[in-house]
Amino acid sequence: MLLVYAAAAGFEIAGCFAFWAVIRMHRTLWWIVPGLVSLVLFAVLLTRIDVNLAGRAYAAYGGIYIVSSLIWLWIVEGQAPHRWDLIGAGLCLVGTMIILLGRPGVMFK
Repeated sequence: MLLVYAAAAGFEIAGCFAFWAVIRMHRTLWWIVPGLVSLVLFAVLLTRIDVNLAGRAYAAYGGIYIVSSLIWLWIVEGQAPHRWDLIGAGLCLVGTMIILLGRPGVMFK
């Protein structure tokens, strides 16, 4: 499940970055084409999460998205996350795990 979340986050970030590049970095409009494909792949992957309600899948996804965004910041944009980024991401991952594992019948009964 976490790999699907991570892949979805990668596609969402790449898709949104394509729009960022066109609007903020003045790249050619052609960047939007792979951006749209990436956003469609993100949406399809998110539907593959084995959670019974969409809202819960999206809520748990938030923590993975945040960590993935910081990895993007570091690898693609060349800016290492600072200590507060890492602390915040860690807290978000704790929240993600509580949402995913704290469901009745999964971890706590």
